[in-house]
Amino acid sequence: MNDTAAGRPDVLLVTTQGGHLTHLLAMRGWWEDHERLWVCPGTPDVVDRLVGERVVTSYSPTTRNLPNLARNAALAVRLLRRERPGLVVSAGAGVAVPFFVAAWLLRIPTVFIEVYDRVDTPTMTGRLCGPFTTRRIVQWQSQLDFYPDAHLVGPLL
Repeated sequence: MNDTAAGRPDVLLVTTQGGHLTHLLAMRGWWEDHERLWVCPGTPDVVDRLVGERVVTSYSPTTRNLPNLARNAALAVRLLRRERPGLVVSAGAGVAVPFFVAAWLLRIPTVFIEVYDRVDTPTMTGRLCGPFTTRRIVQWQSQLDFYPDAHLVGPLL
């Protein structure tokens, strides 16, 4: 994966493999005209789907793995201070938590997109990122019950 210097990114997209990445890829029409940088694990499915993109590899797994949380927190601070993106966006991946905290500390706006398949309870990442989120996006009306401050955009997939 590529961690070479390029222009200052307009957006930093933070994700893991699977559905979280699929959500962000579904938003290609929004981000394709912006300078961007991805933070995600270096797994084969991610590498194959982000060919030609500028990518920084995160530490994985993230769920309930304290050493990787610490590694990703250090990565977040280092990367956000160096790159100074205009916006940090995540579609619910656990790796988003340290990036949202660091972005909040550095006064970088954040957008959290709650996942498509959690319609009756909030995700752990959604709850943890909440205090550090500038704008929350949900895909279902029922998600507004636990995220009343969110903006309903409808299904992204």
